[in-house]
Amino acid sequence: MLHNTLADALSAIKNAEKASKKTCTVGHVSNLLVDILGIMKDGGYIKDFEIKDTIRGKFASVALSGTLNDCKAIVPRFFIKKTEYVSWEKRFLPASDIGMLIVSTSNGVKSNKEIKGKIGGSLVAYVY
Repeated sequence: MLHNTLADALSAIKNAEKASKKTCTVGHVSNLLVDILGIMKDGGYIKDFEIKDTIRGKFASVALSGTLNDCKAIVPRFFIKKTEYVSWEKRFLPASDIGMLIVSTSNGVKSNKEIKGKIGGSLVAYVY
């Protein structure tokens, strides 16, 4: 039974990475998950991903790179101001330049490295 599809997808990716698998299949793909996978690909945490349409719905096939340590959805989705990124990085990330926060802004889903304190938004996930 699914309650949070984003959290289920990120935990499936993390579990496949810990089991040293090369690929992972994630069901119940949403537009938010596609944006997050794109950010993870740009950050080098996954190699590539492919969205497949089947009769049962959309599935994502994710090629893992072996560099992912942890990724989780942030629940509840805290709203942060543009001046509060450093304090939230200290809360969720292990060190200052390791990993990234994924934020849903009015300009789309972006990482905290792309935003650089220009706009606030809602915390969605973190990856390192």
